[in-house]
Amino acid sequence: MKTDILVLGAGIAGVSAAIHLQDRGRSVVLADRGEPGGGTSYGNAGLIERSSVIPYAFPRQFTTIAKYALNRASDVRYDPFYLPRIAPWLARYWWHSSPANLEISTRALLPLVEASVSEHDKLIERAGASRLIRSDGWISFYKDTRRFDAARAEAASLSKYGLAIRILDGPAFQALEPAFAATDTEIAGAIHWLDPKTVTDPQALTAAYAGAFTASGGRIVRADAAMLCEEKNGWSLAAEDGSILEAREVVVALGPQSGLIFRKFGYALPMAVKRGYHRHYAQSGGQPLGHSVVDEEAGYVLAPMARRIRLTTGIEFAAPDAPVNTIQLGRAETTARALFPLGDQVEATPWLGLRPCLPDMRPVIGPAPRHAGLWFNFGHAHHGLTLGPAGGRLLAEQMVGGETFADPKPFHPQRFL
Repeated sequence: MKTDILVLGAGIAGVSAAIHLQDRGRSVVLADRGEPGGGTSYGNAGLIERSSVIPYAFPRQFTTIAKYALNRASDVRYDPFYLPRIAPWLARYWWHSSPANLEISTRALLPLVEASVSEHDKLIERAGASRLIRSDGWISFYKDTRRFDAARAEAASLSKYGLAIRILDGPAFQALEPAFAATDTEIAGAIHWLDPKTVTDPQALTAAYAGAFTASGGRIVRADAAMLCEEKNGWSLAAEDGSILEAREVVVALGPQSGLIFRKFGYALPMAVKRGYHRHYAQSGGQPLGHSVVDEEAGYVLAPMARRIRLTTGIEFAAPDAPVNTIQLGRAETTARALFPLGDQVEATPWLGLRPCLPDMRPVIGPAPRHAGLWFNFGHAHHGLTLGPAGGRLLAEQMVGGETFADPKPFHPQRFL
């Protein structure tokens, strides 16, 4: 089976890249061990996050670091036995989070963030997936008045990015989400971010995009990407059905599993994994949750989805292959139940996902320096769903040559090598 380009990974990054390459006249085969959107693209808060113009940085305040060091927070947790292994990466993350370095990453990512909704919109229309999309933004709320005042000031400072924002006091938030008014906890205020869109089923959205890809002549095959081989004039991969895929070029879009390829070919990229959990719940009373809401002080999201209400956690630093640990999810659930009428758990076991992260908070999108025809597209951290289509476009524009809509240099793997 011969093709121009073989894309490894059928998550949102790989599927989006495959479509953009297909639209530029390339024959493309998409390879994955599972179904499209079945990996990291399945387990997220469903936010197409146009308002997230500032990357998630390592905290610089001593009091915040001290709080996390106690390992009792619900938004960040770490396995003490894993900490020595990831400490060098955390040190690089901290360094890249300085105000000057954070500004560099913010400027680099801004064109992709600004294009996130419009690039999704094109694929949503093409895939006939509008039923999966809500266009009413998301809401961050605060219980502490000082935290709310600081957040309101920070939101005002983002006006230069052209974001649409509504500031809500406590009663206004509870009027918008009446189920929160049924508890004794007072809400100080909230910020309604109007530009983002939300997705009721991220896996179904990725699968719909994959359906649009195959409807336009693309092929999806089952294969183990770790079996990729470099050939004299390109690349080959054995598919599960016994056929051999041959391609002039290959794209690595395997999310947290991308290390299977870049390490195999000698690239020491500093990619780490932030683990995260989600679980679905029924709602036990009150008006149905109308928006995705973020408890900024506890670091979890409640999102109305096809499988009822999805509670997603913040960050867990633990070995990628370590068993599920419900401590963080349990803390978030306890806090959420004090504010919102969460009902029974829908699944017996929570979902555990792996977010692939680079220390400078930017994905790797570009050519491998020492191997002709090898391209990277991974490391989107917390914003894989958001950046997938825009990042796929940037990759495709580089691969076919010509002008790119954003400067690709800040995303090249060469920056770490």
